[in-house]
Amino acid sequence: MGEPRYICIEGVIGAGKTSLARKLGEQLNAQIIYERPEENPFLQDFYQDPQRFAFQTQMFFLLSRYRQQLESFQQPSLFHEYTVSDYLFAKDRIFAHLNLEDRELLLYDKVAKLLEREIPRPDLVVYLQSTPERLMDNIKKRGRTYEKNMSEDYIRALNEAYNKFFFHYNDTALLVINCTLIDFVNNDDDFKELTRQIMRPHSGLEFYSPGQ
Repeated sequence: MGEPRYICIEGVIGAGKTSLARKLGEQLNAQIIYERPEENPFLQDFYQDPQRFAFQTQMFFLLSRYRQQLESFQQPSLFHEYTVSDYLFAKDRIFAHLNLEDRELLLYDKVAKLLEREIPRPDLVVYLQSTPERLMDNIKKRGRTYEKNMSEDYIRALNEAYNKFFFHYNDTALLVINCTLIDFVNNDDDFKELTRQIMRPHSGLEFYSPGQ
């Protein structure tokens, strides 16, 4: 296999996936697909009352991501050899299984299975693995209004759900990166080495633990 052309960056809230997607996309002169959580009108309500607003929040994310993915790949780009996304479409199921009740999840799964058939698969998924403590620290530092009521218990549960999801993930090549001891946002050497690891050929499941 050659170097990946379509790369998805994944990780729990606060892992740095958007920052890495932006830096990697600029480095490669790639088309960049950004998740836009601030456009979800139910998100802030969900963080204040998860049980009441989980289904509306989840369905809005599913349908808006579906539309964005289709629009991004409708026509081959004449100006970009690479595409970098700061989310994997299939990861929406992580939040659904964590937040929805059984009847809601049944309906969600029926819709999601229909939509997933039309979504292009990436050549590589990069999972930025971190600790709940560091994730919470990053969330506090960036100070987004709709995240201010997010609890550490929720982040711990989400972190466990992500780890479980990617432990069983085998749809594409997967690179799991331990981000505990690196700072690819502010340290150029860390970013360069991470880029080198991402852009080499991949197959199956691989791990990279810098600093260990």
